[in-house]
Amino acid sequence: MAFFGLFSRDKKETLNKGLEKTKKSFFSKIARSIVGKSKVDADVLDNLEEILISSDVGVETTLKIIDRIEERVSRDKFLGVEELNSVLKEEIESLLSENNALDNVNFELPKHTEGPHVIMVVGVNGVGKTTTIGKLAHQFKSINKKVVLGAADTFRAAAVDQLIIWSERVGVDIVQQGMNADPAAVAFDTLQSAKAKNADVVIIDTAGRLHNKVNLMSELTKIKRVMDKVVPGAPHEILLVLDGSTGQNAFEQAKQFSLATDINALAITKLDGTAKGGVVIGISDQMKIPVKYIGVGEGMNDLQIFNKSEFVDSLFSESEN
Repeated sequence: MAFFGLFSRDKKETLNKGLEKTKKSFFSKIARSIVGKSKVDADVLDNLEEILISSDVGVETTLKIIDRIEERVSRDKFLGVEELNSVLKEEIESLLSENNALDNVNFELPKHTEGPHVIMVVGVNGVGKTTTIGKLAHQFKSINKKVVLGAADTFRAAAVDQLIIWSERVGVDIVQQGMNADPAAVAFDTLQSAKAKNADVVIIDTAGRLHNKVNLMSELTKIKRVMDKVVPGAPHEILLVLDGSTGQNAFEQAKQFSLATDINALAITKLDGTAKGGVVIGISDQMKIPVKYIGVGEGMNDLQIFNKSEFVDSLFSESEN
């Protein structure tokens, strides 16, 4: 079964279940805000603004959405409250489509002239970074890709141990040198090993936190530099993992890491355990970095490739049933 294929019924059901807490919170608040109202007026829009912000959509993105609905109210002269959910859905879809032209509906590993596709994974401790790496490795393996993991988070013994456990669980190779090893040396050896084994994809774990941004930037730059010597252009993908349940803190982490290194993909985890699923909308809109994966459950297959259309459909499905 191709994990990175078209959106299947099972994956849609998992997404619906994963966003259940967000949906219940979101739509119950909207329902309460329009009690006794027949049309969308200033009070309803004020309440909607508060609801979106409290759902961790973010202030800037919320104001964009409210402005768009105000324009429609002004243009149409009358907008009934029964139409609010469908209008809100349309405006969110429109906003995300403008910021990201293409939806992720499938995935093919890019062809490189030399060596495997290299993913360097970054993120603070506790966001689900190691688990995300393990699940990614599982999904790549499930479509017959040879995977090698690199345990370059050598500042925490637990990080190396956890990645070893994941490599054994998934059944993929790992290169590790234990705690306090030079992370760049681990990355270098991982890529050399992967090339020798004709691996398709390499996933490199990195430290969740160093004492300050300067140290973090220096370490990540060093890792990137040595990888490029083994596989020109590596890392091809720098994936930042964020914990969706932290809401606005995820925004701040994204900003800090984007200053430290050239993030070009995001994974937002733990959406199934929170009512803050709106953070995906805000981060996708504000960061201008593609949200590539979302975590909507604890199962091996519950790390899904992010599809904006399916995400918005799922978010609003309860209100349309």
